[in-house]
Amino acid sequence: MELISPGEFAKEKVQSVQDYVLLAVRSVANLFRSPRYFGDAVQQADIIGVGSLPIVLAACFFTGAALALNTAKSLGRFGALTLIGQLVSIGIVTELGPVLAALVVAGRNASGMASELGSMIVTEQIDAMRALGTDPVKKLVTPRVISTVLMMFFLTILGDFLGLLGGNVIATVVLGLDSRQYWSSAWQALEFSDVFTGLTKPLVFGFIISTIGCYYGLSTKGGTQGVGRSTTEAVMWAMILIIAVDVFVTRVLMVILGS
Repeated sequence: MELISPGEFAKEKVQSVQDYVLLAVRSVANLFRSPRYFGDAVQQADIIGVGSLPIVLAACFFTGAALALNTAKSLGRFGALTLIGQLVSIGIVTELGPVLAALVVAGRNASGMASELGSMIVTEQIDAMRALGTDPVKKLVTPRVISTVLMMFFLTILGDFLGLLGGNVIATVVLGLDSRQYWSSAWQALEFSDVFTGLTKPLVFGFIISTIGCYYGLSTKGGTQGVGRSTTEAVMWAMILIIAVDVFVTRVLMVILGS
């Protein structure tokens, strides 16, 4: 690894942030300009959404089951075991469902976007697109942003349901509670602010995943080794930003919704 001065390092990081913000803004601005590559968006939706569905559902199901198991011991001490549906419902819908789905999608698709676009950079396909008058950001980035944002929304909804189902399995099979009571308790515990928060976060997370993956892919340097570095950094920064932004989004929504 080449050693550089602290000043150069800082300049490099500021430049990276600037380039990322510019790419993110351009990806949104392209929504209002022709041509619109709907076919590419549909193809990416299949890769991102359908491809990620099994692992998102499995992760959310077992997380809901684990949450029910962990909270049962504490609730049992106070004779409030029937409240397990409320705790699982609020925990999954507002926090664990969106974040877990985002981390899974980031691990699978941010790396895929970075490696795919990085390979196109290395093989000079991006330069060929520019030579033919095609905007690479509009052709490659914008469809991925649209698809990831939309698919994250629906994946989170399905993941939330599987998380609640996992809690229900533990509540009924292991703890011997009534299934109807569990679902009634889980439903009544949710307020509008909880559902709104839980369905707003995946939109933000989807935008982060897609733009980070595309940014590192288009910033690839150094041949095939550079593709590997871009893939690793895309996953790492996507996950870090998801966890960090989750705190700020939660706080902003709490202020807006007055909760």
